[in-house]
Amino acid sequence: MRITDSFRTAVGGISVHRLRSVLTILGVVIGITSIMTIMSVGEGAEGLVIGEIEKFGPTNIFVLPGKQPKGPADGATTLLNDSLKEKDFEDLQKKSNVPGAARVIPFTFGVMPATYESEIYDVTLIGSTEYIENIFDLSVSEGRFFDSFDVSERGSVAIIGDTIRDELFGKEDPIGQKVRIKNKKLTVIGVLKPEGQGSFVDFNKTILSPYTSVQQDILGIKYFQRFIVEAVSVEEIPNVVSDIETTLRQNHNIDDPDKDDFFTQTQEGLTDQIKTITGILTVLLSSVAAVSLVVGGVGIMNIMLVSVTERTREIGLRKSLGATNGDILAQFLFEALILTGSGGIVGVALGVGLSAGLAYIARVFAGLEFPFVFSVDGFLLGLFVSFAIGLVFGIFPARKASKKSPIEALRYDN
Repeated sequence: MRITDSFRTAVGGISVHRLRSVLTILGVVIGITSIMTIMSVGEGAEGLVIGEIEKFGPTNIFVLPGKQPKGPADGATTLLNDSLKEKDFEDLQKKSNVPGAARVIPFTFGVMPATYESEIYDVTLIGSTEYIENIFDLSVSEGRFFDSFDVSERGSVAIIGDTIRDELFGKEDPIGQKVRIKNKKLTVIGVLKPEGQGSFVDFNKTILSPYTSVQQDILGIKYFQRFIVEAVSVEEIPNVVSDIETTLRQNHNIDDPDKDDFFTQTQEGLTDQIKTITGILTVLLSSVAAVSLVVGGVGIMNIMLVSVTERTREIGLRKSLGATNGDILAQFLFEALILTGSGGIVGVALGVGLSAGLAYIARVFAGLEFPFVFSVDGFLLGLFVSFAIGLVFGIFPARKASKKSPIEALRYDN
């Protein structure tokens, strides 16, 4: 019998029990949908975060306090570490220490309520220098940005995000008004232009102020939570990193690099870390989703065995008319492959639709510039796995059907 005849016979066998066939492939559909969605959303999230990192520019080097995190749970410890001091900031700015640095930008930050008259709104307060405007590519829609004079004179001034303006001031002009954070009053001198929410900071809900005013007067700390060191060129980055490490080790009396109480990150290093993390998470989540594929495969094998039993007389009749063991094997194997292949195609389509829907929801309701990514790897993997499931779990029922004796099969009574 030709392959096309076996395929046609298999389609006919499946169509007899359409509802049962649809229910049989649900496990495969769910598994493939999950894998496709996870891989598409994972690639989209990776692109979003890497895009945010790239906004900082390729010449920026991040200096963070504490040991370099080795897992997600370690990330919060850097916020509580006080190893980056004022002297570190001063020494990193000296050309004799870090000749390849164009500028050094300090950061202090915290989340706390801001008050204006009877209105209260939780904000992210960031203290830095005037260079934060360039680092994050910010601009004001009203007023002005604070400058080096405000920083040196510990100016009690604030640049507020667009959402904060609406929440605290409504239709009132905020310029010149004072907002209270803890016991400190800050005069609003500027309003940021509305920004799309990035993966790191939502500047619409942020207040920016000179670090000299924020650090001790509001946060009550004498350390920094971040430095960003801008190298004069990409080629200078390795030298700048080395100079930063040498300077900070001297300041902190560290002889053994393994005992560093700080660490540096470059754009390239951050990008590699993000790709590694998203890759691991994608594999782990896809592995969980694969469990439903195994369950679906067992279900298909079970239904195929039932089908073989129900069609015993049909098998005997076909064999008596000249069908070989190979023909019967091909027919039932095709049935399994058609079932899982159809489930794979439906699963891929649903996965694409679901991932596109999630990206749309993230853009519209969360304000994230979340891209929809059609995962080619997910598409190919989904189809491959679905057919592989059909082959693995269909071969046993197909062999059982092909081994039936035609005489005994004709005598079989349902």
